[in-house]
Amino acid sequence: MIHDARDSFGGCLEDFEPGQVFKHWPGKTVTEADNHLFSLLTMNDNPLHTDENYMKDHQHGRVLVVGTLVLSLVVGMSVRDTSGKAIANLEYERITHDAPVFQGDTLYAESEILEVRESRSRPDRGVVYMESRGLNQRGEKVLTLRRRFLVAKKSEGRT
Repeated sequence: MIHDARDSFGGCLEDFEPGQVFKHWPGKTVTEADNHLFSLLTMNDNPLHTDENYMKDHQHGRVLVVGTLVLSLVVGMSVRDTSGKAIANLEYERITHDAPVFQGDTLYAESEILEVRESRSRPDRGVVYMESRGLNQRGEKVLTLRRRFLVAKKSEGRT
């Protein structure tokens, strides 16, 4: 028997129900190179994210990881378990940075399904509403976000 990884990458509408919690794995240790490259790619040249000398006198005392990198990693970690079969991401909302993330921290993520509903306009698909949380290596919540994605229903004869 041949296993096709696409079959287990995300789910169809019927695979989700409110209250489900997915613990995403593996985590990602954020390196200095990750943080600097993301800063350069997104043109975020705030010294909070790149200048160790500047940060010595800052309240955190060390370089902070760019918040949108943390957001991107948490969303990315959730894709395999949740939106891997999505037709489209529809909305990101209620994004909160709950605690600082530093270079060298390892991020993990979990997602909870809040609502599942059929599409109002297309009977072959529906919308999943979920909350994802980013946690550091000490289990401290560092990021919370909610998002909606559009996903197909299971087709006849397909799982």
